[in-house]
Amino acid sequence: MPRFSIIVPSHGVAGRLSQALDSVLAQSFADLELIPVCDEPGSPAAGVAAGYAERDSRVTPVHSPPTAGLSGARNTGLWAATGTYLLFLDGDDVLMPGALTALAARLGETGDVDVLYFEHERTPWWEGEPSNPAGPALARTPAGAFSPGQAPWLTGVRLPAWSAAYRRSFITAQQLTFPSGHFTDLGWGGLTTVAADRLAVLRSVLVRHRLRRQGSRLNVPGAHQAELLDQVELVLTRAAERGLPGARTRPLFEQLFATVLKTAAHPERLPSGHRAFFRRARHLHRRHRPAGFRMPVGSVGVQHRLLAAGAYTAFHALRTANQAAAKAVELVPRPRMLRTRLRYQIQLRRPLDPDLAVYCAYWGRGYACNPAAIHAKARELAPHIRSVFLVEPDQAHAMPDGIDYALIGSRRYWEVLARAKYLVNNANFAEGVVKRRGSVHLQTQHGTPLKKMGVDQSTYPVVAAQTGSFAKLLGRVDRWDFNLSSNRHSTQMWERAFPGSYEALEYGYPRNDVYYTATAHDVARIRRDLGVPEGSTAVLYAPTHRDHHTGFETGLDLEAFCEAAGEDVVVLLRAHYFYDRGLGRSGGRIIDVTGHRSSEDVCLAADALVTDYSSIMFDYANLDRPIVVYADDWEVYRETRGVYFDLMEAPPGPVAQTPEELARVFRDGSYAGPESKALRAAFRERFCQFDDGLAAERVVRRVLLGRPPEAIPPVIPLAERIPAPAAATLVRS
Repeated sequence: MPRFSIIVPSHGVAGRLSQALDSVLAQSFADLELIPVCDEPGSPAAGVAAGYAERDSRVTPVHSPPTAGLSGARNTGLWAATGTYLLFLDGDDVLMPGALTALAARLGETGDVDVLYFEHERTPWWEGEPSNPAGPALARTPAGAFSPGQAPWLTGVRLPAWSAAYRRSFITAQQLTFPSGHFTDLGWGGLTTVAADRLAVLRSVLVRHRLRRQGSRLNVPGAHQAELLDQVELVLTRAAERGLPGARTRPLFEQLFATVLKTAAHPERLPSGHRAFFRRARHLHRRHRPAGFRMPVGSVGVQHRLLAAGAYTAFHALRTANQAAAKAVELVPRPRMLRTRLRYQIQLRRPLDPDLAVYCAYWGRGYACNPAAIHAKARELAPHIRSVFLVEPDQAHAMPDGIDYALIGSRRYWEVLARAKYLVNNANFAEGVVKRRGSVHLQTQHGTPLKKMGVDQSTYPVVAAQTGSFAKLLGRVDRWDFNLSSNRHSTQMWERAFPGSYEALEYGYPRNDVYYTATAHDVARIRRDLGVPEGSTAVLYAPTHRDHHTGFETGLDLEAFCEAAGEDVVVLLRAHYFYDRGLGRSGGRIIDVTGHRSSEDVCLAADALVTDYSSIMFDYANLDRPIVVYADDWEVYRETRGVYFDLMEAPPGPVAQTPEELARVFRDGSYAGPESKALRAAFRERFCQFDDGLAAERVVRRVLLGRPPEAIPPVIPLAERIPAPAAATLVRS
């Protein structure tokens, strides 16, 4: 029997779950079992937990449906636990180093108490000082083990479930479980303390709780706010049944009703039913108020008296008076805007156009990427929706015929941004764009993240300085309704990098559909258009951008590579989209395709890919063609840019670190050999999960046509997909 069972619910936090699990498994005290509670097999968190279970026998995942909520997940873990003491840890929190050692030592001093409370650190998710809310209450308790009557202010209702260790035999004997519904921590904390005979305290921070950017779910308006009273009634009823003395029930009553009054004072949390909430709270106040209870002083005491008297109108008037000064600030005139912004403000007063969609790719660089693929499919499946592409003036000449567009900064640009119901982008719209009620913003992304993205860049000075204000970045994230993902890895990393309330769509990248729909004729045509000599082996060289460089550098002598790799090798050079061109010229066996509009066309034309750390490798893997990683500066890149996983440990093909090694794998054919194929197969299994040729259709049906998730075409299994043929395959055929 392990000393500790640590139960970790994981719903909605798959992106940070690994940090929580790592913090437990890294503990110096190893006599433990770790129980991640996942939604269902195949869910994002289940995949993470399964990987840990394969590597460590102490990890035992269990499953609880999302409909059971947090209480159901914790109860499932509780019933599966075998440890002497139970600990609960949220999936986005961490156990501090040495926590279990300190806990075991303290239990050795106090003996087997029913509940041992400890301190926790509440850390702002971004900026601000951490706090220790449990510290003051725990500081006043007796030094050793004690009975609840010796510290009546320690009621448990103000402490989260993950701020204590619970003796499992005590929980089982008392038949305690987490009460269903919201506010389950309040109910659990009250019930366990009411039932306990021996308590103890450890005055050390053992858990770091990172506040969520979206705030607590318990503060979100809705009918669930009324469930607070269910928990209050449950705890007070149990206290009455056990005959708790007044010295204990008075602080319990006061702390419970401090929470009730906080909700009652915010009628916006209960858009309907606020008066009914007030009436029921009054009933509970009168029924359970302990003998000798003295009303608090000040404003809280006034609220107690108004609630006890059922004076709803007076209670509401008190709240209104407190808000009056804050509302007066809104009447202060604001500075006048520039003319274009004034036009935008005028357009915002007009109704949304339900049949207008606005698209933008790479900050207006043209008709490209996921927005272009969605636009094309929308013309087929949703022809009633008018579409306008946003483009920079110097890129207007490259727009395909028949595509309606607006120049960025023009009057029409601001007009369509203000009126469109649908806004689709693979980057972000301008800072001043307003998210209107009823509008739908789709963030398509433009690659699978190897390098750190979003707020995860904040600890890397070079890239953080170029990113600018992370607060503004998150303001743009708040506009997103949907965020597109091409694999489970991306889903989890986007959750970390761009924390928000959007819905993740695991539909694949629409731009990659062509890798499964293109024909042999298409491949041959593209190669001719690019000038690839017939019968040659076209190697696409696509290096990524380096934040510590000031301009484009090939990083490789391409002419020398061609000479050393083989006489039939030609190189298609494609620089990062930050650059308008690569070498600026083509010649010999080097074809500069940086200026070509479609990276998908370039990939279709290539027989093999050489890249360093560019996300193009994840897209190209869909074609199931050879990939070689040229990693001559991996350690520098990893330190300056930050990465989400070690590419050297899980590459899509052979890794070369010098020009000679790179040329050799092509010269001897190992770039396309069985070992390379095996690496690529594992890579595709992990990163080509949802790209199957139907991504654009799924997006259009779900986002633009409003179809329910169950009506969306399912993803075709990887083994059943047939990628577009390579030119080399055509020659052999």
